[in-house]
Amino acid sequence: MEAPAQGLLEAEPLRGRDEDAVASADFSSMLSDEEREELKAELVQLEDEITTLRQVLSAKERHLIEIKQKLGMNLMNEIKQNFSKSWHDMQTTTAYKKTHETLSHAGQKATAAFSNVGTAISKKFGDMRRK
Repeated sequence: MEAPAQGLLEAEPLRGRDEDAVASADFSSMLSDEEREELKAELVQLEDEITTLRQVLSAKERHLIEIKQKLGMNLMNEIKQNFSKSWHDMQTTTAYKKTHETLSHAGQKATAAFSNVGTAISKKFGDMRRK
């Protein structure tokens, strides 16, 4: 097994405490005034771009809501459509079809059994009346 690299350059990536140390390190003293100003300008530009992107996203979301309202789409309609689609998708599965078939068959058998029990009870009552 090789010994870990010694010196300034290490082959392993930063982990845990190393990342924390790098994040808390103050590199500003290593920058020239010109580099510092360039970074500050870049920071301001990035913050402005982020603000602009948020505004554009917000405007697009409002436009999306307006279009949905014009089309008569609202949250309740979307929920109904999603439920209907999910119900249809579930009904077309093999498992659902088999279960439906089995329960239907069991229901028919139960209906026949109850009918037979009802007929037997009626017959007994009829016999009891005659006696």
